[in-house]
Amino acid sequence: NIMQLSDDPVLQILPFNAKIRFPIPHPSDKGSIMYRHVEYYPGDPILSLVETFKNDPRPEKVNLSIGIYFDDEGKMPVLESVSRAETARAATPALSPYLPMEGLDTYRSAVQHLLFGKDNRALAQGRIVTVQTLGGSGALKVGADFLHRWFPEARAYVSDPTWDNHRGIFEGAGFEVGTYPYYDPATVGVKFDEMTAFFNTLPEHSVLILHPCCHNPTGVDMSEQQWDEVLQIIKTRKLIPFMDIAYQGFGGDLDSDAYAIRKAVEMELPLFVSNSFSKNLSLYGERVGGLSVVCPNKEEAELVFGQLKFTVRRIYSSPPAHGAYIAADVMNSTELYALWQNEVYVMRDRIRAMRQKLYDVLTAQIPNRDFTYFIKQRGMFSYTGLSVEQVRRLRDEFAVYLLDSGRMCVAGLNASNIAYVADAFAEVLK
Repeated sequence: NIMQLSDDPVLQILPFNAKIRFPIPHPSDKGSIMYRHVEYYPGDPILSLVETFKNDPRPEKVNLSIGIYFDDEGKMPVLESVSRAETARAATPALSPYLPMEGLDTYRSAVQHLLFGKDNRALAQGRIVTVQTLGGSGALKVGADFLHRWFPEARAYVSDPTWDNHRGIFEGAGFEVGTYPYYDPATVGVKFDEMTAFFNTLPEHSVLILHPCCHNPTGVDMSEQQWDEVLQIIKTRKLIPFMDIAYQGFGGDLDSDAYAIRKAVEMELPLFVSNSFSKNLSLYGERVGGLSVVCPNKEEAELVFGQLKFTVRRIYSSPPAHGAYIAADVMNSTELYALWQNEVYVMRDRIRAMRQKLYDVLTAQIPNRDFTYFIKQRGMFSYTGLSVEQVRRLRDEFAVYLLDSGRMCVAGLNASNIAYVADAFAEVLK
């Protein structure tokens, strides 16, 4: 007495004589059926976890999930360099006209000097073009749209693992996105031989999304020697490197963190670079980013620059002004730049200190395990090696929030919570 009513497994088991009432929309009620075919979006897993954290009533709770730098008091800092720049600008009120499609010129040149070095020969040759974007995500979007339009047969590849939005942005631009080997949980290092072997199989113009420093989410970076080898493969295979640098200065220093970028320029590779000042200027909500493209010559650079502007025009027309003015004022002032550089290194060193403390406590409590990876990893993030079950124990039993992957934002640790978190880690690892 069972009648198959539909493909729905619930409806398939209803008894034959069941009375089923389906909603019958009124002909004039177009809104009731217009969007029923739209797929449900469950939300971003990181942002959803942040909401769960906010609703957690336990006073000892610690949020190590979201990628935001917090100071030793657990607060998002206002940098002194930024504060001085904003105060000076506010002293002389000015109009706020639209910026051009490519953004503020003094900002764009500051981005180029920071990424490539003021004396880079490619800058003097006019081979590098830069547009201001809506943060690093906007730079990735503009670059992905440009590449898919002019290299429509190319595939894009992201590291395994990578920041989730890398895949989303490139898929949204129309790319088929694959992965390349990167993180080795057995060694807590890079699967270098597997990665380079994979790169050697890729067809010409394949797009590689790369992390020049402070790899997100693992914190595991390649050495300069390894970068040299990877870049040579990219040159030989005629691949397109797309480097996303969101944490410049949080690894080694502002110059060494740009090693891979500057080496690629030296090798005359067709390089794309997306950068962001969200973290190292603590300007998250201002959406201050940039996309730079290194071209073979000035003539091709002019063609690319025109199409980048056209791409911007079709998405958001022009970028916001305030954050760009502040970043430019800091970058282009000798005094403010020196102050900012010191502030970046203070943030870097505080993250290193938290890594060291976590290592010290865990090594003391679990002496038969090697936790050196915590101090070898660089930047804001760490792959802790915790399983999904251990991560959920941390959340349920200790109110310590990490992503299910085991990724931890080290910048969420401070002098007040590091001992508690380290003890909680030790408890779930024993």
